[in-house]
Formats: sequence, structure tokens, C-alpha cells
Amino acid sequence: MPNVTKSILYGLALSVQTASALMLFCVIFPSFHRLFSSLGEPQQIDRGAQLAILFGVTMLQSSYWLRLRWLPVIAPMHSVFFGHVVLFAGRVSFFFGGALFSTIFFRHVPDLEFLPPLGQSVAKAIAVLAILFSLFCYSLELERLGKAIEDQREA
Repeated sequence: MPNVTKSILYGLALSVQTASALMLFCVIFPSFHRLFSSLGEPQQIDRGAQLAILFGVTMLQSSYWLRLRWLPVIAPMHSVFFGHVVLFAGRVSFFFGGALFSTIFFRHVPDLEFLPPLGQSVAKAIAVLAILFSLFCYSLELERLGKAIEDQREA
């Protein structure tokens, strides 16, 4: 496959991952805010938000694993400064996932007056872990790109 085609496909895969991560942030943030402002109260997420989260996780994971398997990371430029900026963005993108996980498991769950049924608890735990894993994969992708941008050997 020619390098131009690989560059375009890499850009597309990274764009899908970025759009999916942004969508997850936008959909999850209101729920996160409600969760944090009403600790210990069971939270319900409407069906539309659930579908959006499922779609975002699916798109992010699909584009991540396809890129990882079939496309090399292609740096659009070589710059230590811009490499640092991308690495920083990768770390920041995972802060929200860590905050969500911490709020749910270390602050919210112990304050619950009653736990939901086991099946519902397992489904919610799997959903949170899928979101967290997706954000982790996206942060790894940005880390790989940042390192490739920093690499001066190819410049």
C-alpha cells in the first residue's frame, strides 16, 4: 500500500478515535456530574445515552484495533514541542476516565443505601470498564503518535 494511502487511512482512523472519545466525554459528562452531585443515589442513564455510549465505545475500539493491526503510526511532522503536546493530550484524555472510575468505585458505591440486582450491577460494571478501557486505548494511540512526532531520526 502506498505511503499516501497509509497516511490517509491513519488520519481517518485517528479521526474516528478522536471523534468517538469526544462523543464519550460529551455523553458521559452530564451523567458524571449527576453522579458526583448525588452520591449514594442510584443513577439511571436514558436509552439514547446508553446507545451513544455503546456506539462510541464500539467505534473507538474498532478503529483502534484496526489501526493497530494494519496501519503504522505516521507522524505528520517531527517536532519535540508538538510531540510533547500530543503526549500531554494523551495523558489528559485518560484523566477523565480515572476520575469517573474513582468516583464510582471509591466514592459512590460505598454510599449506596442498597445495591442494584447482581445482573444489573455486573452490566454496569462491564459498561464502566469498557468506557475506561476505550479511553485507555485512545490515550495509548496519542502516546504512540506523540513519540513518533518527537522522533528526530526520521527528520
